[in-house]
Amino acid sequence: MNPNDLLNLFQGLATLVASEPHIIFARIGLIALGLLLVYLGKKEVLEPLLMIPMGMGMSAVNAGVLFLTPDLIKATGGTQGNLFVSPIVSDTNNLMYLLQVDFIQPIYTLTFSNGLIACFVFMGIGVLLDVGYVLARPFESMFLALCAEFGTIATFPIAVAMGLTPPQAASVAMIGGADGPMVLYTSLSLARDIFVPITVVAYLYLGLTYGGYPYLIKLLIPKHIRAIKMPPPEKVTIITSTEKLIFAVITSAVLCFLFPVAAPLFLSLFVGVAVRESGLTHFAKFIEETLLYGSTFFLGLTLGILCEANTILNPMIFKLLILGILSLLLSGIGGIAGGYVMYFLRKGQYNPTIGIAAVSCVPTTAKVAQKAVSAVSPDSIILPEALGANISGVITTATLAGIYVTLVPLFMK
Repeated sequence: MNPNDLLNLFQGLATLVASEPHIIFARIGLIALGLLLVYLGKKEVLEPLLMIPMGMGMSAVNAGVLFLTPDLIKATGGTQGNLFVSPIVSDTNNLMYLLQVDFIQPIYTLTFSNGLIACFVFMGIGVLLDVGYVLARPFESMFLALCAEFGTIATFPIAVAMGLTPPQAASVAMIGGADGPMVLYTSLSLARDIFVPITVVAYLYLGLTYGGYPYLIKLLIPKHIRAIKMPPPEKVTIITSTEKLIFAVITSAVLCFLFPVAAPLFLSLFVGVAVRESGLTHFAKFIEETLLYGSTFFLGLTLGILCEANTILNPMIFKLLILGILSLLLSGIGGIAGGYVMYFLRKGQYNPTIGIAAVSCVPTTAKVAQKAVSAVSPDSIILPEALGANISGVITTATLAGIYVTLVPLFMK
């Protein structure tokens, strides 16, 4: 850096402090938020696998650009972005330069901005899913899952009424499905111009399902109802691995046929299930350990690095914050309402807490439901039913994402 560049840096610093102090305060706030996410992840109040790398990236990027204007960021290496990654690069020469110099840029360009990392995560989720919980009680599980899509559906017209375009509204509504890869994939397909803030908001809020839904359960379900023990099944249904494999193959083919635009997500999910049920242990170990955890780590780190103050100060971010939390709240309420329907249909022999598990944050909401029940009735086990609703929630959320991605562009023509 020559003396003129150094002089420009100091001049830019003086200009920034004098004219845009809110940016500095926002960056300081995001540094503090990043450190808080790391702390809450360490304490397991929020999901540590995602929140720790995300918090580290968030604090690092905002510390690195704390006193830099956009022009100065560009002068010190960033191109239409920050010091670590450039979300939008139109010039091929600039892209090739960034791919070679900035170590996060290849991860972002080759896996994040095209939705590949979402498919990797979904494949890992598929390996973890035991669809036998769904097949053992399919109608109950799917009913609860449909109820828990209330936020994903209801937020769409609300977002349009607040001034978002239908593609943007569909993208932010998907936050209610509590499935990060779905939000990433939908926003990349429909609202690429704002997919970065939508995805950042989505993953920040997904951490809140870990800490926020227990309070929703306590608010809506009295303690004596939370303590209800599920009666043992009249007939034990044994689901074989062959039946699970057939289910995965047929469901994947049907959903890909109905919603071809979202076919990569469906294939990724069900190929994971197929690997699990086929006994391909080497593949399963690679997908579950290396692919899933590696993708989750770089997903969190990339999201944190994208969470720079200029992104958060986007005028649309306030709407996204409101709509995101509203969508997750309505989905939780819808799931619990579905649980109450089952409670009345079974004449009090059903624990409505299971409904919250239908919000498809696998397996977080199922664990949240069981923990809430165990707190008031330690010997009450609802996890099998909760996992059935949980896994069905993944399938219904993927289906709804396919519906949005397929139909919204048609209505825009």
